[in-house]
Order: sequence, then C-alpha cells, then structure tokens
Amino acid sequence: MIEQVVIVGAGLSGMRAASLLQSKGISCKVLEARSRIGGRVLSLGVKDRPEIGRFDLGPTWFWPNHEPAITKLVKDLGLSTIEQHTVGAMLFEQSQTGQVQRHVLPEGAVERSMRLADGIQSLIDALASSLPPGTVELNTRVNAIQLDQSGGVTIEAEQADGKKKSIRAAAVILALPPRILAERIAFSPRLPDGMIASLKDKPTWMAGQAKAVAVYERPFWRDAGLSGQVTSWAGPLQEIHDASPETDYGALFGFFGLPAKMRRELGEEHILKLVTDQLTRLFGPQAEKPIALLYKDWASDPETAVEEDVQPMTSFPEYGLPAGKSSWEKRVIFAGTETASGHGGHLEGALQAAERAASEAMNIL
Repeated sequence: MIEQVVIVGAGLSGMRAASLLQSKGISCKVLEARSRIGGRVLSLGVKDRPEIGRFDLGPTWFWPNHEPAITKLVKDLGLSTIEQHTVGAMLFEQSQTGQVQRHVLPEGAVERSMRLADGIQSLIDALASSLPPGTVELNTRVNAIQLDQSGGVTIEAEQADGKKKSIRAAAVILALPPRILAERIAFSPRLPDGMIASLKDKPTWMAGQAKAVAVYERPFWRDAGLSGQVTSWAGPLQEIHDASPETDYGALFGFFGLPAKMRRELGEEHILKLVTDQLTRLFGPQAEKPIALLYKDWASDPETAVEEDVQPMTSFPEYGLPAGKSSWEKRVIFAGTETASGHGGHLEGALQAAERAASEAMNIL
C-alpha cells in the first residue's frame, strides 16, 4: 500500500492537516492509536440525556481577538458558538472553613472567549466529515518508521487485534505529543540525540491535568448574581467556570489543584465526592446533587501522558519545532500544538502547526 502522506494522530492538528491536504487533491491516511478521533479534544454528553448537549473535558475555549486560525475555521465550518459567561461576581476561597469572598471585576477585566455550542468535538467531527471514507484508521498504533533508500518512508503499525501492517508514503506527519513519539516510535535511521532530547523536553500540554464537569437542571448561581467563576486555594478544584449549554440546563467545570499523584491515590469516586462538597460549599445546597458528574484525568491516559508529565508545570513551556537537523528533515514533518511557534498548547497552536505541516508536505510532493 502506498500513500502520498501518512499522518500519525487524529487530534485537531492531524485532522486539520488531513483536510488541508485532501482539499489540494493529495491523498493521505490518518493512523490513530485510540478508538476515537480527537486526541486531547473530548466532549461528552450525559448518559441517556442527549438533549442536554456535550461538555468539554479537554480544551474548552478560543479567543477570537487573538486567534485568527480557529476563529476563521469555526466560521468557515458554520459551527455555533457560545460566548463564555462572565457576568456577575466571582468567588475567592482561601480555606474550607473561612468565609468565601465575593468580588465584581471591572468591565473588560476578563478577555472575551468562546466555546462551541456542541463542544470542541464538533470541530473534530466537522473536519472528519470533510475526509473521504476510510481516511482515518482507529486502533492503529505506529511503532516504527523507516527511511527507504528510494527516499520514501515505511510506517510499521499494529492494530488492536495484534495484526501488523506496513504503509509506504512519500512523507509522514507526526501529529502527536513530542514525548509520546520520542518514547514509543523507533526511527531508522535513528533521530539525532539532540532532536530526541528536544522532543522529550517539551511537556505535553494538559497531560498532568484533570477536569470535572457538574451538570444541573439550570444555572441557579446566576440568580444569585454569580458568574460561576471561582479561584480556590482550598480545592480540590483550583479554578471553576460556567460551562452551561444554550439549553436551559446549567453546568460548572473546574481544573484540579490536586497533583496527579494525589488524584491517583484518592481514586475517582473519592475525588468526585470532594468536588461535590466544594461546589456545595461555594454555591449552596442546590449544588449538592448534580444531574451528572463528568471526569477525565489526562495524566492516566496512556495516549496523552508519559511519566514525566505527572509533574506539575511550574511555568509555560518553550514550544516550537524540535531542535536539530537530520536525514529525516524532508520526510518526517512535526505537527501538534507543542510544535507551534506561537499559541503552543492552545487549539490555535494545533491549527497553525497543521497548516505549516501540510504546506511542508505539499512542497515535498
């Protein structure tokens, strides 16, 4: 089997690169180790309640005043958006027993951000629908990539049933976290040590994080003049925001302040009990019994995180293309948000990396 381009990873960067190549008449194959498309984009609904909508357990926002690529793509695809709700007072919690402080921020203090009405997954789904059937192969893990004497590339992959397959291509786009590809894909000839070190030095964005979403019959906190936004030093959620859909339902989501190691030790059931206790402490008895609690710990996702990612980030990483050149330079192309020169870690960075990678592939062909 010979493809013009093989893309490893069906996250936003990989799917966008595939759609750009296909739009120029360049055939490609997307290989994804997971059983779903989206990568770190994950939007889930409430079991047996599809009318409520989907909620983001991965990336949630984009900022139209600063992020042109995603703003234009969302408009071109005709996707519905929701402006992030920030009207009302925000809460500050310094301890579990102390008084919760209430502050009204001055107008314009919060940067305008947008969500997608059916979750960021709807962006992935729209890109997927633009591709020919069979373009994406799920449950297919790439283990090795070899540079042929003819200048082509051979990709060795293994499917979930253990069946192995080889695919030849003119070029390969690697659209997965740099640490994952450095650790799990064997290259022949071997990538230079400096390039491998550079890949391992790029922390996977969001890999040490976890998110929880509490869904309610209505956004009752707005009646009390609250925006739903919280900063907490008491936890377990360190940062909370309104995640309500356009329907009458309400939702609050939060990022954890608990490190990954502690979350692992406590277990999901105990963590979600702590989440409910905190929301009740902050928003009153109406928060005690949500319709549903959704939870995703990215640090325990083997397709996202390696052991080094369990350590919390202390500063924003230096992202961009890996350092060093090699004989692979014109055949292996790096994509993914961690390789973006700007907006690294954001959806915008993933799209900018996809545009650069697709352009490089077109130049090769």
